[in-house]
Amino acid sequence: MLDSFMSYLGSSVTPGEANNQLWALIYVLIIFAGVSVAVMAMNWLERKALAHFQVRLGPMRVGPHGLLQPIADAVKLLIKEDIIPAESDKFVFWIAPIIGLLAAFTVYTVVPFGPSQAVSDMNIGILFMLGVSSLAVLGVVMAGWASNSHYPLIGALRSSAQMVSYEVAMGLAVVSAILMTSLHGAGLYGVSKLSDGTGTLSMIGIVQAQQEQQVWFLFKFFPLGLIAFVIFAIAMIAETNRAPFDLPEAESELTAGFHTEYSGLRWSLFMLAEYAAMIAVSAIAVTLWLGGWLRPFPTWLSGPAWDFIFALFPGLTFVGLAAIAFLGTVRMPKHSYFRVQTIGLAAFGAVLALIGVLLLGIVIGAKVSDHDILNRTTEGLSNVFWFVFKVAVFMYLYIWYRATWPRYRFDQLMKVGWKVMLPISLGVLIVTAIVGVLL
Repeated sequence: MLDSFMSYLGSSVTPGEANNQLWALIYVLIIFAGVSVAVMAMNWLERKALAHFQVRLGPMRVGPHGLLQPIADAVKLLIKEDIIPAESDKFVFWIAPIIGLLAAFTVYTVVPFGPSQAVSDMNIGILFMLGVSSLAVLGVVMAGWASNSHYPLIGALRSSAQMVSYEVAMGLAVVSAILMTSLHGAGLYGVSKLSDGTGTLSMIGIVQAQQEQQVWFLFKFFPLGLIAFVIFAIAMIAETNRAPFDLPEAESELTAGFHTEYSGLRWSLFMLAEYAAMIAVSAIAVTLWLGGWLRPFPTWLSGPAWDFIFALFPGLTFVGLAAIAFLGTVRMPKHSYFRVQTIGLAAFGAVLALIGVLLLGIVIGAKVSDHDILNRTTEGLSNVFWFVFKVAVFMYLYIWYRATWPRYRFDQLMKVGWKVMLPISLGVLIVTAIVGVLL
């Protein structure tokens, strides 16, 4: 086992390509733990952000500024009574949330956080992603049917129709991005005349194609790349049943949709799957159109000096978050009731500051000593940071959409999917192919 662990260190390929099962397992565990923590953080951030949108404070009692509220919610759901309806199909009722959860987490096996920071680099990675993510609809339909109740069944039918409808436009937008990988020409409208026209379905290959062409596909053949990206961005909101397309949950109808009959741990699995799917589709959008792990302006601002400046951003980000936490500590009411919260927030800020200083130390140490291991560590941390940062922007947009737009009616939702987005995505694909051939 030690030989398997040491043999992969310094490798420039993914554990799947290196056929190293130990490191593949380590990557899977890191991704599972990271996504689970990100879901908890997203839950807290969404409640706080929505509260500020509505001029409220949000969670404040459990931990400093409510930071421990997600943990309290998780404990509550774990010990809450788990009820199964008497007339339900118990096996299907039990397995439905697991299918949705597995579909959401399996997508991460092909998500590249860096050129070698992925579980595996499949040559059909994008097809694998589309196929696995579409399986989530099975969990939704099974949950609605197994409950043996009218409201969950109606919610499941609406949800499945919504997810299947928007997958069509999403798939055509993805094909447009794949088509751009075969062009091999630098710049917004550059197409190499010597190109063999060979593209790639590899997620890592798609990012490398953007690096080779020196442009994010968001701007390729402007505005075609932008339109394809917007179509995907809208479709991924509907695919994850989020506002303003959260019709299955139907809060105005006082029912929760396909998971109305679920409670306790099984209900929490649906919520975990929903947030994990949100992060997954955001990661796919970042990979296809926003350069994946590539830092901003890698062509215009190139050279060792700029690489060093951008490598400082991860540490500076944590230091900035620590400063915000310390500012909150100073502004905390000076009352004995808030003493524990003040100490907790200060401790949280100290942890963030320590992480920031450690990251800055690694970058500066790599610059001064030019040590090979430190250089690779710095590069890997920078790649993961920029990827996670771009995904975090999408996650904030999810919150912004929920606070801003009212819910669509179901007929409006289906009309947008079939009569607006499908024709536009098909037109963008055709025009992208024509432009690629003519230029």
